[in-house]
Amino acid sequence: MNFTRWSARLPGTQRRAAARTEQAVSTDRRGEGSVPAARGEHLSDDPRPLPAVDDLGVREVLDRVPSLVALVHGPEHRIAYVNDAYTAAFGVRPVGAPARGALPELDALGLLPLLDQVQRSGKPRTVKSRKAPDGRSYTFTCTPVSEGRDRAVLIFATDVTDHAEAAERVRASERRQRETAVTLQRSLLPQELEEPDDLRVAATYHPGGTEAAVGGDWYDVITLGGGRTALVIGDVMGRGVRAAAVMGQLRTAVRAYARLDLPPHEILQLLDGLAMEIDANQIATCAYAIHDPNEGRLVYASAGHLPILVRDENGTVQRADEPTGPPLGTGGWMHTSGSITLGPGSTAVLYTDGLVERRNEDLDEGIAALERALAGATGSPQVVCDRLIRSAGVTPDHDDDVAVLVLQHPARRGAESELFRNAALELLGGVEAAPRARAFASGVLTSWRFPTELHDLGVLAASELVANSLQHGTPPMRLRLRRTDRRLIIEVTDGDDHLPRRRRAEPGDESGRGIAIVATIASGWGSRRTPGGGKAVWCEFLLPKAAKTPKPPTSPKSPHSSGSRTGGTGP
Repeated sequence: MNFTRWSARLPGTQRRAAARTEQAVSTDRRGEGSVPAARGEHLSDDPRPLPAVDDLGVREVLDRVPSLVALVHGPEHRIAYVNDAYTAAFGVRPVGAPARGALPELDALGLLPLLDQVQRSGKPRTVKSRKAPDGRSYTFTCTPVSEGRDRAVLIFATDVTDHAEAAERVRASERRQRETAVTLQRSLLPQELEEPDDLRVAATYHPGGTEAAVGGDWYDVITLGGGRTALVIGDVMGRGVRAAAVMGQLRTAVRAYARLDLPPHEILQLLDGLAMEIDANQIATCAYAIHDPNEGRLVYASAGHLPILVRDENGTVQRADEPTGPPLGTGGWMHTSGSITLGPGSTAVLYTDGLVERRNEDLDEGIAALERALAGATGSPQVVCDRLIRSAGVTPDHDDDVAVLVLQHPARRGAESELFRNAALELLGGVEAAPRARAFASGVLTSWRFPTELHDLGVLAASELVANSLQHGTPPMRLRLRRTDRRLIIEVTDGDDHLPRRRRAEPGDESGRGIAIVATIASGWGSRRTPGGGKAVWCEFLLPKAAKTPKPPTSPKSPHSSGSRTGGTGP
């Protein structure tokens, strides 16, 4: 093949030839008496000028460039030319041979279809950073250099190995940073959810995006004692280590405040003041809910967070919209508590905005889509978590963090319901109240077939709590006994809101020993104010292992989730 014929058609050669013609014409049109410098006699000792680029042969230039150059022509891309750099990289290539057999390196890189495309379209194409069989990375540019029947393509490959290796090191560093950030985020979340007796709970967290910045989403499950459970979900605005640090402080504070067993809105009031002290410029949303199996409701308060969704046993989904206050950290607002029914067979979902918020959609549309997904989501809490995540289209490269907390209040029937029982007695006061309470507690614990030792401890605790209420409380008074598959709970309520405290009684004191006795014999005890005024004092006893039944199997946990098995309220 005549390379000179192809070089005359290389891009830019026609423009340079035209430029030379115009320059010659303009030079010849100088003043009539002037002599062009090119025609003047060389009289100085200066070195003669180097030849112009236009005077160099194309092959001479291409043979000396460090980049790889090859020229192929025709439908079979027969080799017309390869430069010295190409030969040094891949060896000698026979001129006139088809590229499919003679240029195996191009075939291995998948460039032969690209050559066809360049020939058909007449437009250059570039493929960046392809790793060739010689172990080095090249950027290939394929350019059409002729027209007509015998079309040719010029292949120009630049060695970008150093850039590719540097880019890979940067990507590896970013991956390590992201893994560290995600590890930090996960370490601030509960490693294992607490296991309430009356609920089945599961949670899932998915970090957002592929960048190293972490988010501020969190969730928690806190057993309050006496069968009550607190459920929390929150989201600190922004991303980065600062947001994660604020999240960690708020989560720790929630667990501390929860031990006070305050109503949800009072917990949020405390968190609001703490958030302002941590960082006045950092705000967060939070929903705090308390489940009491005796009431069959979820009492909650929200600080700018998305509404809790509850699916009943029939598949109807309700949205807990009100009341909702401003986010934490804004100050100057009194939060209030609301409630929503959570009966046997119900499922509640707490979530962050990453699950429902999309850039091109209204937030209400995302919540409505989640309601539809929840209406058809059945199975264990972990299965519901996974289904909601899939229905929302959450992928590993999702642009926001997602936290989901699912709780179920299972409907227990048959033999299993015998492990979850309630019994209550209204106490009218007077000297006969204590004997009646002891007789009632003894009869109930006998019917529940508790061992003699646990029976006697339960009767003693009920007697002491009732005596304390008779002495320091006011009517109405009520004794409630409750058993689960893991513990016996005894609770006494009255109309006085002064909470008892454990104190050390002196030898001559005639009172002050009741709470101390209860704290000594019980596995745990506590007190709280009730919403309508008054207080509740409770204690609980762990059941012997022989009285327990094996826990039902749980669904497999995903790498990004944590779950726990719990029970439900019986008759």
